[in-house]
Amino acid sequence: MNKLRLIIKREYLARIRNRSFIVMTFMSPMLFIVMLALILWLIQFNATSSDTKVWVLDESAQFEEVFSAQTLSNIELINQLTLDEALAEVAEKEVMGLLYIPKANSVEQSAEGAVMYSKSSFSIQMITPFELAIKSKLEEERLKNLGIDQGQFEEVTRSYSLKNQNYQGELNLKGINEIKAFMGGAFGYLLMMFIIIYGGLVMRSVIEEKSSRIIEVIVSSVKPIELMIGKIVGTTLAGLTQFMIWIGIAFVLFVLLFIGLGLGLDGLFEREQLTLGNDNEAFLQFSQQLEGYIQAVLQFPWESMAFFFMLFFILGYLIYSSLYAAIGAAVDQETDTQQFMFPIVLPLIFAMYIGFISVFDAPHGDIAVFFSIFPFTAPIVMLMRLPFGIGANLVEVWQLILSLILSFTTFLGILWLSAKIYSVGILMHGQKPSLKKIVRWIKS
Repeated sequence: MNKLRLIIKREYLARIRNRSFIVMTFMSPMLFIVMLALILWLIQFNATSSDTKVWVLDESAQFEEVFSAQTLSNIELINQLTLDEALAEVAEKEVMGLLYIPKANSVEQSAEGAVMYSKSSFSIQMITPFELAIKSKLEEERLKNLGIDQGQFEEVTRSYSLKNQNYQGELNLKGINEIKAFMGGAFGYLLMMFIIIYGGLVMRSVIEEKSSRIIEVIVSSVKPIELMIGKIVGTTLAGLTQFMIWIGIAFVLFVLLFIGLGLGLDGLFEREQLTLGNDNEAFLQFSQQLEGYIQAVLQFPWESMAFFFMLFFILGYLIYSSLYAAIGAAVDQETDTQQFMFPIVLPLIFAMYIGFISVFDAPHGDIAVFFSIFPFTAPIVMLMRLPFGIGANLVEVWQLILSLILSFTTFLGILWLSAKIYSVGILMHGQKPSLKKIVRWIKS
């Protein structure tokens, strides 16, 4: 036990004292936030840059009102020019496009003759606001011709929302299941990336020691299985340390980014109030819905999610890192690992896909339940189901217990198999590994 403790301590300290570990621990969240800020800035810059301007030449004078009411910053009315002059200036000033609406006997005819001039095809996102503006004017004119008041039309087409309540009469918010599924998916994705990154570290560590022949000295005083477990646990602790630091740094940086870009709730309320105008009832409904979503998120089972996340996180990593260690012991070079990597990564990818497909539609259906219990997919799929809650008609307690027991049992079985491969393969040199040889090592 003392030797195992020393190996774990050695692996842990070797990882956290590594210069690349320290740099990536503190730089990765910052790089991610900087990249996100850069993307948001580029989107904003692209929306306001001069080459995204679109000129509108409305000779009919029928659509000026709807375009003037547009909140888009890339629209400019140029009704003082002729079409030829406008096209010449568009080409000269490198304006993105020109919307031309000809003068005609009716709004319908003007709309039919409208043309968007541009050097290349417009994206759907760019052309849709112009189509909507013209459509709104056409609807207004058609209603007028039919003798229908705009207010009457809005009353007839007033939206309807079907209430959804649970059996206790409590209101269920629309989209909350999708939010829960995305949150669970984020946890599952973190686990998958953690396994791939740190499982690879375990494998490379074994290969390095094997290729340098240091392992032959080490195993003379330590059992191979103790060395393998020490490497796995030490790397796990180092990974968890890095992971917790990432969470802390990312949280602080996200808050600063949220405030710095004006994306706070106050800004959101102000923008929504500007959009809704004087419709106080609609704004009140929006405020109540937003408050409901915030309350629903706050009422998530965060404590149980964090506890079981750590359990499945550790179990999932131990299962797959044992396989990574066995692969490292079986090969001489990292290039030889490719033939064995796909069978390991495949269940992780499959778990993510099956989780999103099943959990979104039926988080407690047979497919989701089965793969949340199946050991190789359980850590990811169960993490995607946990945000929906634990209890009757949710994640049943027996499902949770059975999943944990099977995952732990699977880990012990894989650990035994990996130890057999590790104890033989770690001292093998100059031989290309094959499944036949690995099976022979297991049986020896």
